[in-house]
Amino acid sequence: MYAARVRHVRVKRNDTPVMFVAAEADPRVVADAAQRAFGELESRLGALRGRRFFGVFNPTSSEYLACVQTTNGDEPSTLGLSEAVIPGGAYLRGTLTGRPPAVYAQIAPAFDELEKHADADPSRPLVEFYRRYDEIDLLVPVI
Repeated sequence: MYAARVRHVRVKRNDTPVMFVAAEADPRVVADAAQRAFGELESRLGALRGRRFFGVFNPTSSEYLACVQTTNGDEPSTLGLSEAVIPGGAYLRGTLTGRPPAVYAQIAPAFDELEKHADADPSRPLVEFYRRYDEIDLLVPVI
């Protein structure tokens, strides 16, 4: 079971440099693309502890990015990963808590609920920030 914790909180985030694996995603079943992309990302990284993970979905292009924040010493090209920056700015944040994998099925409905309360900025993607294995911040970009 999941629980939505802090809902409808406006936050400001800085640009976040990341390395990523991309997957084409059917907007109705983004979870399938996320699972594939994160599996590939994790297999390329090796050690996962201490890393910050993000999921980025662009509804316009139907592309899902499984991302990890870059740190000093990372060599994305050596790992076969691409680089990008998750854009900073204002976001409407909601938090999901619950045990994987059940909590993952709640991401899309929770984003739908957040978007109902947001003056969304379509120029920036939706962002999932994996705070812990059982806590996910959902971020809808707002104007």
